[in-house]
Amino acid sequence: MALLDWIVIGVFCCALIGIVLWVVSQKNDNSADYFLGGKDATWIAIGASIFASNIGSEHLIGLAGAGASSGMAMAHWEIQGWMILILGWVFVPFYTRSMVYTMPEFLERRYNTQSRTILSVISLISYVLTKVAVTVYAGGLVFQQVFGINELWGIDFFWIAAIGLVLITAIYTIFGGMKSVLYTSVLQTPILLLGSLIILVLGLKALGSWDQMLQYCDVKPSYEGATGSMIHLMRSNSDPQYPWLGALIGSAVIGFWYWCTDQYIVQRVLSGKNERESRRGTIFGAYLKLLPVFLFLIPGMIAFALHQKSMGAGAAFLPLLPDGTPNADAAFPTLVAKILPAGVKGLVVCGILAALMSSLASLFNSSAMLFTIDFWKRLRPQTSEKSLVRIGQTATVVIVILGILWIPIMRSVGNVLYNYLQDVQSVLAPGIAAAFLLGITWKRATAKGGQWGLLSGIIIGLTRLGAKVYYSNVTDAADNWFKAVFYDFNWLFFCGVMLIVCCLVVILVSLFTEAPSKEKIQGLVFGTSTPEQIAATRASWNYWDVIHTVIILGITIAFYAYFW
Repeated sequence: MALLDWIVIGVFCCALIGIVLWVVSQKNDNSADYFLGGKDATWIAIGASIFASNIGSEHLIGLAGAGASSGMAMAHWEIQGWMILILGWVFVPFYTRSMVYTMPEFLERRYNTQSRTILSVISLISYVLTKVAVTVYAGGLVFQQVFGINELWGIDFFWIAAIGLVLITAIYTIFGGMKSVLYTSVLQTPILLLGSLIILVLGLKALGSWDQMLQYCDVKPSYEGATGSMIHLMRSNSDPQYPWLGALIGSAVIGFWYWCTDQYIVQRVLSGKNERESRRGTIFGAYLKLLPVFLFLIPGMIAFALHQKSMGAGAAFLPLLPDGTPNADAAFPTLVAKILPAGVKGLVVCGILAALMSSLASLFNSSAMLFTIDFWKRLRPQTSEKSLVRIGQTATVVIVILGILWIPIMRSVGNVLYNYLQDVQSVLAPGIAAAFLLGITWKRATAKGGQWGLLSGIIIGLTRLGAKVYYSNVTDAADNWFKAVFYDFNWLFFCGVMLIVCCLVVILVSLFTEAPSKEKIQGLVFGTSTPEQIAATRASWNYWDVIHTVIILGITIAFYAYFW
């Protein structure tokens, strides 16, 4: 890192501090101000926050690493701007009418209190033990590699980077609430985009051309039993990791859960000043979501191509693992360290810092909101608005502490846990997706049906995860039907079957229980909206919204056609 790099980083930090101080000077007198930014966010802030919240360590390390090891396979999950459009066009009207702060609160309105509690518990546990922990762990790892510092003041630099990242992000999230998340995202998003674009351009320049990248990557992926080529999206259905049909189904189920029902993302939409701003925020976010494939996954493939090219010259571009294979997860930080000139490296480091801080800030705020609204306020409904803000700030501190305490465990099992993250999402998503999907499309879905759909998802999901842990560590386990179903069965096909099972549970239980009253589901299900509600929704969009939606869908189709 040259002096110019440190100057660029210093300017970025000063700008960030300025925004945070301005946000803190605004009053957060009630929970709506603190958790939803006063519900006055515009489409630019919403879309930028959706994108910045989504981009985290799973992109900087995981997606680039996936590009370096398996090529285009993970693009199914990333080229999902069309899924955010479902949030804007289908779900925003229902969420807006329900006047809820959280997704568990919406399930309580649609189903019952038990459904709300189940979803709240799942969300909080998954946030602290997976998203927070992985982001912090990866943040420490990235900065240790980019700065090239092993120790500072006699302390492992990993710990300094990881804990420093958590504390700085926590401070502005605690004092600024949702407004700090939204407005810092407006600063962070363009820096992240610019920095990653520079990586893409200079990486291709170092390699030679786009065609050379395709040439070097036109080989089988590195995982055992792989079929097809790294440059193609569609792999044979016999592929052990990414069969094309399973990838389409699994990515759609996980994407639906994440983009349309996860508090982490939807909270940004709930902060919109009205239905029009919320929808347009999702359209802007959908445009931005088309970029990660090019900004992170393809640079990973470029790093792989540069490694193949350097090996031909007797060198190694990527660091090697003990078994002699290239370390795919080091793809993005290696590109930063080796191909960027002074000043530009500092800008890209700011982009990385922006991505990690924005993801953490969103996680902290969403987790604090879930605890405050879905637990504290329910137990003590008379709590004043100012007290709810203080409880939210305290909850954020607790979540920060839990995240830091989890780092040693995360560091010791980091590779294993990171490999299981997609598995965790694939078994977390179906039950929640079934409850929300049938909840807004089927009037007959009952409280017990939704509740048992969620519970069946938890039971099946935990069984699958338990089987993965057990059979991964027991080498002489006997083959039986349980192992075949819960371990050997491809994870993507399992995700699709699990959604079908959870939907069947919701349907069957609903048919055997009393139907909800018209008053209970008014405005929460298709076909129950009042003429006034329908008119308000229709007035919230025009032909420009439709045109931009069609453009996004067209780009998605063109991408699939090119990399088929």
